[in-house]
Amino acid sequence: MEITTNVTPAPIQPIVDTTVYHPFGLPLGTVRGLFSLVICAFFWIALLWPGEQHLKVVLAHFFLLGMVLMAFASHPSVNDRETAPFLPWLFRTLFVGISAIVVAYAWYKDVAVLQQRLTPDLNEVKDWWIPFLGTTGIGFGLGLLVRFVLGRNNHIFQTLRAWLSVVGMLMLIVEIVIFLSVTGSESTPVDFIHYWQCVELAIVSAYFGTRA
Repeated sequence: MEITTNVTPAPIQPIVDTTVYHPFGLPLGTVRGLFSLVICAFFWIALLWPGEQHLKVVLAHFFLLGMVLMAFASHPSVNDRETAPFLPWLFRTLFVGISAIVVAYAWYKDVAVLQQRLTPDLNEVKDWWIPFLGTTGIGFGLGLLVRFVLGRNNHIFQTLRAWLSVVGMLMLIVEIVIFLSVTGSESTPVDFIHYWQCVELAIVSAYFGTRA
């Protein structure tokens, strides 16, 4: 006698890759630390620039510094599969330590020059604070929205976030080169720099939005 049994095979569960890939393959928070150092480098250069030249930190970098302080106040999340990353805390230490040394040196050297260089140009504030605030807010909001819609583990989202970090970092480095090349010269492409900074603010703030 033949005995038959009806066995329902268990459904095959799809394999879902939930690995979170961070930009450049670095630990969580490292890229924000790099952004912090590059952004603060503008302030360090301006404060350490030799002589009493009429030099001011550009307005856009006060908006960037605001995002740096937001990232500095936040703590990288650590789950069971991640250990507390070392590099982000190293960059935070460098950010605080170098900034404190530079400000203390500039204060000791000439407090009047320190105050003058950290005071934004009033004409720049009048003409550009709204475009800078708008591009910063829109960029951050779009980055946050994309993260919310796609999710942190989505590969498209992780690729987009990586590209934002690359383009934003390159734009900041190029601006440093432009800043160093035009400082002290009589002809400065002011409008071009301001438009460049609007795009730069949108991209960098979008990256910070994806990490919020």
